[in-house]
Amino acid sequence: MTFKFFPLFALSLLVLGACSENTSDSGSLADQRLRGMVSLDGSSTVFPISEAVAEEFLKVEPSIRVTVGVSGTGGGFEKFLADEIDIINASRPIWQSEQEMAIQNQLNYLEIPIAYDGLSVVVNVQNDWVDYLTLEELNQIWKPDSQVRMWSDIRPEWPDSEIKLYAPGADSGTFEYFTDAVNGAPSLSRADFTASEDDNILVQGIIGDPDALGFFGFAYYTANSDRLKIIPIDSGSGPIAPSQKTIEDGSYTPLTRLMYIYLKTARAADPAVRSFVNFYIDYAASLSQEVGYIPLPESYYAAARAALSEI
Repeated sequence: MTFKFFPLFALSLLVLGACSENTSDSGSLADQRLRGMVSLDGSSTVFPISEAVAEEFLKVEPSIRVTVGVSGTGGGFEKFLADEIDIINASRPIWQSEQEMAIQNQLNYLEIPIAYDGLSVVVNVQNDWVDYLTLEELNQIWKPDSQVRMWSDIRPEWPDSEIKLYAPGADSGTFEYFTDAVNGAPSLSRADFTASEDDNILVQGIIGDPDALGFFGFAYYTANSDRLKIIPIDSGSGPIAPSQKTIEDGSYTPLTRLMYIYLKTARAADPAVRSFVNFYIDYAASLSQEVGYIPLPESYYAAARAALSEI
């Protein structure tokens, strides 16, 4: 599977399913297929993996309808805790307040890590002055009381042109993770930037603006690496750019993170849902790599299989 942009229409809602073929043979393959529905929503960062899994699952179980929505990790948890979806795609762990809401709603869940991501800071390819940024400089740019307006406000030798900032929206787990890592608290940030829950809009904005700077998941950079310039980050050990190696070995810090899906344990009793989640675990490594993320060690997937088997 290769791609450039993850399709904009798909990012609002991906629906996969097919009608089983008509047959009068009660013992036919069509009659033995599982049927049902599986609903996912949440992170746009995790979306490419879940989209790829859903597409491959459809080839195996064409009578199961899978929907994959994108409302951001925060919006996804709201739907998950309101019992509106089966599975949430999450680019951060569940918060304490969300855990408390789950307890209040008597909702049990299984947390399943699926891949590594390295949050990628990028600029326009015409930007020939930024070779790296320090973590302190990222903080200067993004903190709530930032005085940075021009590139020269960061380093005086850089141009006297206005920085145009792009970032995921407030419901995004990516935004929450980045601001926590850079500014010390989730969602603690300046407000004068172009925000979108659709990472493709951020990609297109940065491609079209020579003075742009933004961040999003690694897969959205790798899918458009010929039209974006990635910026190494120096957090104290010298400038390091995200790559399979630096994300996997943890040297790209503090912007390397785990990504997850969360399953309602009550829905695991549904054969269609259980089949889909088992399939997801089995193919998370290969498909996450295919769309531009970094697979986890096999021990993570083995632990997830074991946990699911006990439900």
